Amino acid sequence: MCLIMFILISTILSLLIAVAAWFLSDKDPDKEKLSPYECGFDPFGQTGHPISIKFFLVAILFLVFDLEVSLLLPWSFSLSQTEWFNQIIVWVFLIILAWGLLYEWIAGGLEWE
Repeated sequence: MCLIMFILISTILSLLIAVAAWFLSDKDPDKEKLSPYECGFDPFGQTGHPISIKFFLVAILFLVFDLEVSLLLPWSFSLSQTEWFNQIIVWVFLIILAWGLLYEWIAGGLEWE
């Protein structure tokens, strides 16, 4: 019951803050809001160029391996106390992750052109 109340209050409070921020924000477009921003300098070239898909691939790979570290670090601390079934699950997870990395490597997703 306490968990349900916590989730309910957190959701309501988050929605109230989001709605208040939306109503209180300035919605009139002016020159500063419509101009491109490039680290405080005037843009050197034309804005609106497409971004290379390689950036997104690297970001997704980073997220996958960051998630892997966050899942495996607590497991490694309790390695001596885990049962054999849990260890099999972790090894299956590692094998799937290694296969994914190998696939990305063979497909050329890790090479920057």
